[in-house]
Amino acid sequence: MLKNALNHLAVSGAEIAVRVTPKASRNDIVMRDGVICIYVTTVPESGKATADVQKMLAKALGIAKSDLTLIRGTTSRDKVFKIG
Repeated sequence: MLKNALNHLAVSGAEIAVRVTPKASRNDIVMRDGVICIYVTTVPESGKATADVQKMLAKALGIAKSDLTLIRGTTSRDKVFKIG
């Protein structure tokens, strides 16, 4: 996992696009072709997977998860979070 490897992206007001894979074999964050891919073991129901994605992304960015707001992609695999 890219622990704190994304902290250079942690700028207030920045929008971070991610590609999510729920029901993965393990939790992980990887950069693939310039895209942040987040794998979570959680099932995509009732926002559980999105909550885990937010928690993992915040940890990788080195910020509090309350500083991340989902602005697009509530039910989509492609999500956009805003910092601030």
